[in-house]
Amino acid sequence: MKAIQRVALATLALGVAFTSGCEGRHSTKEIYYLISANAALPYWQTAAAGYKKAAAQFKVTGRVKGPDGYDPQAELVELQKAIEAKPAGILISVADISVLQPGIDAAVNAGIPVITMDSDAPASRRLYFIGTNNLEAGRLGGRHVIEKLGGKGNVVFFTISSQPNMDERLKGFKDVFASRPEIKIVDVVDIKDDARIAFDKTQELMALTGPKKINAFVCLESASGKMVADAIKRSNATDRLLVAWDVNQDTLDGIKDGIIDSTIAQKPFTMGYIGLKGLDEVFHAPPKQLNKDYRVDSFSPYPVFVDTGTSLVDKSNVDIYIASAAEGAK
Repeated sequence: MKAIQRVALATLALGVAFTSGCEGRHSTKEIYYLISANAALPYWQTAAAGYKKAAAQFKVTGRVKGPDGYDPQAELVELQKAIEAKPAGILISVADISVLQPGIDAAVNAGIPVITMDSDAPASRRLYFIGTNNLEAGRLGGRHVIEKLGGKGNVVFFTISSQPNMDERLKGFKDVFASRPEIKIVDVVDIKDDARIAFDKTQELMALTGPKKINAFVCLESASGKMVADAIKRSNATDRLLVAWDVNQDTLDGIKDGIIDSTIAQKPFTMGYIGLKGLDEVFHAPPKQLNKDYRVDSFSPYPVFVDTGTSLVDKSNVDIYIASAAEGAK
């Protein structure tokens, strides 16, 4: 019996030591930065919530920076400020590769781990990318559009130019449409971070009839979905397909009401949450060489890409996402 008690006490002591060690590993003086591309959007607020939750669990400091609108130069300024602060790590979404890649490389060369999320700069010295497989997400949306249109029709896209993730989404749609010559891409509208452009352009396009009639509208970013829906609704049309992006409450409500057919759902909360955890791991177990190109290293300790997943949301499953959004808001 005494032997059993000694084993039990030893096990308990080991457990206490292990727990104490984990708690002692972190400190609020350990500071990480999330630099987002469009902080005012609900999408980025959700990503920040995931990031902050992980920071709270690890008992470290997680700071969220970035311009309220799409502004790569302003994002670069925030990146440069973060580098000057010499943080434990930086998680960043790349609004424009040409603007932000030099800053990412400068951070890594200064000894600061960088992981990209949502939108990547694959040729930079970032360690890896966390986010959506945007090419496959575009293909998922493309297959749905083909099915809903019966394989023929005119399609208009809304996007923000220069963003790598949206370019990949559009390519995914084009890949699928390539086998359907009766699906025509009439226009790709750059909304320039102003969703009102999407509203005005949709109103203009809704007036087209006959062979020029627009049969489907596809939003490759989260801001324009509601605006396009409002323009379609104002015209009293019920025969147009609208595919949105992300699960903003307005988008979910639009699906519920029937004005938006569907949306492609990403997982920004997961991106932020996994992003901070990944930076923490790198900070506490740093590689021998931080600025190495790990994409071409067969023995790399890091993946090239962490796919956080996508799904198509329509009337058949929208209630699940509405309930999830309500739960997440608590």
